[in-house]
Amino acid sequence: MADDLISTALERAPDTDDVLIGPGALASVGEVVRRVVGDRPVTVVADEVTWRVAGKQVQEQLDASGAAAGEAFLFPAGTFVRADYANVEKVRDALAARDTIPVAVGSGSLNDLVKRAAHELDRRYVVVATAASMDGYTAFGAALTRDGYKQTMTCPAPLALVADLDVLAAAPTGMTASGYGDLLGKVTAGADWLLADALGVEPIDATVWSLVQGPLRDAVGRPAELAAGDPAALGGLVEGLVMSGLAMQAHASSRPASGAEHQFSHLWEMEGLGADQRPPLSHGFKVGIGSIAVAALYERLLDRDLGDIDVDALAAAWPTADQVARDVEAVHSIDGVRTAAVAESLAKHVGPEQLAERLELVRTRWPELRERLVGQLLPAAELAEMLRAAGAPSLPADIGVSAETLRDTYYRCRTIRRRYTVLDLAAETGLLEPCVDELFAPGGFWA
Repeated sequence: MADDLISTALERAPDTDDVLIGPGALASVGEVVRRVVGDRPVTVVADEVTWRVAGKQVQEQLDASGAAAGEAFLFPAGTFVRADYANVEKVRDALAARDTIPVAVGSGSLNDLVKRAAHELDRRYVVVATAASMDGYTAFGAALTRDGYKQTMTCPAPLALVADLDVLAAAPTGMTASGYGDLLGKVTAGADWLLADALGVEPIDATVWSLVQGPLRDAVGRPAELAAGDPAALGGLVEGLVMSGLAMQAHASSRPASGAEHQFSHLWEMEGLGADQRPPLSHGFKVGIGSIAVAALYERLLDRDLGDIDVDALAAAWPTADQVARDVEAVHSIDGVRTAAVAESLAKHVGPEQLAERLELVRTRWPELRERLVGQLLPAAELAEMLRAAGAPSLPADIGVSAETLRDTYYRCRTIRRRYTVLDLAAETGLLEPCVDELFAPGGFWA
């Protein structure tokens, strides 16, 4: 990846000041920490595994630079560290007694725990990556389980990220495959942003778009090589994931990197899919299956001429806000999810007149929009093959999702986020149910 693209991302990212990616990067962690925190002392936070693979070396480097203040905070040996709010409290309470900046050494869960704990102490933090497993290293917000369901809690991204490719190459292959699934989801997320832009819902920021989509095809283009341990393929994956996080910072939104495929994943996470596994079913694996599901839906829509939709009939049949609230309440059984879904659904609900205006845009812009979507998307079957080649799940059953659950998810996951996606376009044009029926009919994609 060109240095100027990283520089552009850092200039636009409000939270992160420094990113170091490369073989042997741990040797420079002391310099990076000093650059971003100055003379403030720091505390390493790790668990038993991450201490062994990188934390001990990080502590030594920080000791040598004079930055470390005492011993690291380590989760007890034998502890499986989940992204639960109770663990945020453990980190926060341990750090509260020290006037230090935390340096998280870990991947998804540990990064999110330290990110949120630092925020609650009104401090910043630095992260040292131990696996190329997700794009959250340089993203704001922390995905945590609280009050019984998964939610994203507010907190800024790190001051700096250090990613030693030698360390990441030694991580379990499943973690790398998870990162691949998360990055592959940017294909369908980009299509959803094209939709929102064309229909006047959320305009594309050209610079932010380029940060994610510019390197994306190359970053996901070598799945077999990635699975075989090719250093160049791993470097591309890591940089793609980091750029996605920086793009979300720059846009102050997850829109550049998250669309309907993440709504599939988020609903499953909220409802605890794979949470009891050890390790829990990864976010990237769920996003990968969600990406196939969304690409398949796009294919059914793209086979239709939306220039022929009956705007007046669709607007006349459009539900009221009260109807939407009742319908959403009826399809969710978990209290916290139900309440959030009603709020999110009402936030994006439009009245009949606004819907008619949007559908007129669909009619008039469909030929050009369809062409742009075709250029952005990859066939659902190809996405499945790419995931399989990378060593990631490629069938819903691989992650414990039945055909019935998947079919149901097409309808329910639309309700949990206010973001405009292909799920909304399909619903507003009256085509969501027919398209889903086709996907599950004999001879359909999911048959």
